[in-house]
Amino acid sequence: MEKKKETNKYEAALAKYNCDLNDQEVKEAVRKIIAEKVPENDTLEVKKFLMGSVELTTLKTTDSEESVMAFTERVNQFDEQYPDLPHVATICVYPCFAKTVSETLEVDGVEVACVSGSFPSSQALIEVKIAETALAIKDGATEIDIVQSVGKFLSGDYETVADEISELKAVCGDKKMKVILETGCLKTASNIKKASILAMYAGADYIKTSTGKLEPAATPEAAYVMCQAIKEYYEETGIQIGFKPAGGLNSVMDAITMYTIVKEVLGEKWLTNQWFRMGTSRLANLLLSEVTGEEVKFF
Repeated sequence: MEKKKETNKYEAALAKYNCDLNDQEVKEAVRKIIAEKVPENDTLEVKKFLMGSVELTTLKTTDSEESVMAFTERVNQFDEQYPDLPHVATICVYPCFAKTVSETLEVDGVEVACVSGSFPSSQALIEVKIAETALAIKDGATEIDIVQSVGKFLSGDYETVADEISELKAVCGDKKMKVILETGCLKTASNIKKASILAMYAGADYIKTSTGKLEPAATPEAAYVMCQAIKEYYEETGIQIGFKPAGGLNSVMDAITMYTIVKEVLGEKWLTNQWFRMGTSRLANLLLSEVTGEEVKFF
């Protein structure tokens, strides 16, 4: 009986939202936004803002304490070399490097984010996910990025998906937790909407498109659906949730497109580097090159 009651709790949450979306209509809405609104945001001011929303990310098999320390030192040096530009929002690494980043980082206001919970597959026992998350926080992580259990979601086991997110949020406490939906695996706008609602309902502080390890990653259509979900959730609960596109952001225009979708769907309240983040490493150099007017490979 208890199991049924719990299931109803999540079904009741989903029932408050329209999750029956038409993929073609979403595509058309996004096409319209890109055609009509993106050009006006192709400005120096927006590019500077976007630099301050970057989550500078290194999630390589070849990462080492030395390479991560050097990576972090670049953020320290950036603050000295470009004092008039906003520093990146976050450095994002594996949990085993949380201590290295937190001990090396000298810039106030840059968060230490760790991917946790058996990233990028999320295929691990919940006890392992909890331990990894707790250890990352102990070592200095100020934000945690986890992946929803995509296989369980696609099987329709929304209860386990949401319960895991809740348990991991309990471990994070007051530290911000981002839930990665891996939208490329969800296939449809309806699934992306459902996953967004479940993640927010279960305790996500941010919802994030992708791990960057699978294709397709952050598409404008996925971003649009997620932002719509954030908007509706805010209207329903009064709780503001952040948005983070990650993976597949290969050009400055990709970043401006994401900015434009956030601006059009969610509005100015979300256009701060607290509520809008972008997970990328290559984009930082591209944005810096456009802002300075010369090709720079700083990071």
